[in-house]
Amino acid sequence: MQVNRLASLEFETAVLLQTNFAHLAGLDEAGRGALAGPVVAAAVILPLDKPDALAELHEVNDSKQLTAKTREKLFSRITQHALAYGIGQEPPDVIDKIGIIPATKRAMITAVSQLTPPAQYLLIDGRIRLKNSPLPQQSIIRGDSKSLSIAAASILAKVTRDRIMVQLDARYLPYGFAQHKGYGTEQHRAAIKKHGPTPIHRYSFAPIRKSHPLIV
Repeated sequence: MQVNRLASLEFETAVLLQTNFAHLAGLDEAGRGALAGPVVAAAVILPLDKPDALAELHEVNDSKQLTAKTREKLFSRITQHALAYGIGQEPPDVIDKIGIIPATKRAMITAVSQLTPPAQYLLIDGRIRLKNSPLPQQSIIRGDSKSLSIAAASILAKVTRDRIMVQLDARYLPYGFAQHKGYGTEQHRAAIKKHGPTPIHRYSFAPIRKSHPLIV
């Protein structure tokens, strides 16, 4: 049985040793590959000088490795013990207009702008660089499984987006958003084929664009 690596403070510690920065924000997104719903980003600054608070977050890991119940539990712990956190989102119509990567970056910038105290350094999951941010930053491939700050952000983003999709499920009952959260499952694709896309679908994404071209 494969044991998933737990996120650690390795990257945060390295930055602390190399700089005078104490407010390091981890950033991650949720919903980038979905066919419907918003893309959501979160930024989290952990209290790196408070071991008791960090001990409460020992279960924090890449959100994809956790059950929904565990994510909900950790969402509460993270928001309680984080020094600061912010959450941003961009809706499907913006994604269709500017593209998913620019929309993801905008959501991240929004999340960072909400941080109080403000971030001094950014640790970002994946290959994304926020060129519009003046802050020094580091992109980390699979950062949500390596950096505790990014892992915490991944949980806030995922839980927030899942809650949004559950709310949307009540408005669009035939689509099953509460189950698949807008991702391209067989159930979801079948619903699109039968009922057509909704206003919260991403018309610029290939599975929908091919059958329902975007009208600008």
